[in-house]
Amino acid sequence: MNLFKSKIDIKKNMKMNISLLKEYRAKIKDLLKKKNAVLISHYYVDSEIQKIAEETGGIVSDSLEMAKFGISHPAKTLVIAGVHFMGETAKILNPKKNVIMPTLKATCSLDIGCPLEKFIKFRNQHPDRIAVVYANTSAMIKAHSDWVVTSSCALDIIRYLDRKKKKILWAPDKFLGRWIQKQTNADIVLWNGSCIVHEEFKSQGIKKLKYQYPNSAILVHPESPEDVIAIADVVGSTSVLLKATQSLSNNVFIVATDKGIFYKMQSLSPKKVFIEAPTGGHGATCKSCAHCPWMGMNNLKNLAETLEYGYNSIHIENSIQKKALISLNRMIQFSKNL
Repeated sequence: MNLFKSKIDIKKNMKMNISLLKEYRAKIKDLLKKKNAVLISHYYVDSEIQKIAEETGGIVSDSLEMAKFGISHPAKTLVIAGVHFMGETAKILNPKKNVIMPTLKATCSLDIGCPLEKFIKFRNQHPDRIAVVYANTSAMIKAHSDWVVTSSCALDIIRYLDRKKKKILWAPDKFLGRWIQKQTNADIVLWNGSCIVHEEFKSQGIKKLKYQYPNSAILVHPESPEDVIAIADVVGSTSVLLKATQSLSNNVFIVATDKGIFYKMQSLSPKKVFIEAPTGGHGATCKSCAHCPWMGMNNLKNLAETLEYGYNSIHIENSIQKKALISLNRMIQFSKNL
């Protein structure tokens, strides 16, 4: 009798959840129209948020395309579903637009691990070097840098600077920086930072999966450890990895990046199979379990609330915005010619 009752309760909860999901979807879509807003989503957030962005004329993309999208879009309000540095980047590039986020608490281990005082000290120790920083940094760090890059354009920008005989100071992701260094042979001094998602991928676990699925392809984001990158079939940004799932003939992919990207991979290639690359453990025994805890803070409830009440606006001091815009614009202009 108790078992039967529990099954009925589960069915009721499922119906209620589906009903609530439909309610939130309809409300968010309505608010986007009323508020003259557009939803700009990263690949790593909840799949339902990604769907709404796609269905309402927004975008689901990597951080470079997210940054560029708001510049040309006519919406007065940009809703950034991702982590805090993405909202800041949107505000730097669109100072006259209202930029809001589902939550301001969603940060990034790379951003946290590169505080301003330590970064300035790092710069001062190497006055002859150009400071190139990953987009996963605060507006303050960008304002004290020469170039900003994302994983989709970093390799090309470092090659360009190396041809110009520039010596480079790189921050904050050491794995991405080291991979670029090996690809280009550029003169780079690296900051010691890492992403809590990507640093947890383990080459031994991936090799075991490859043994189980010998015809699979291994896709790796370059924020991963060197031994993981070494066994990859394709290494690259989220956009590069997505293209690989479409262009390669493999039907199975072992993916070493945030599993939030599986929604887009599956929608582009519905007949293919995508497997999470193993991390340091399961549940409480790993830091990330292939998903960024801060990206996971974006949900339909706080997205609807921030749209309805205008919560979580991004504000950047004018002098910081102007300085950060210089390094960001270098990336934007360079990427236009790629």
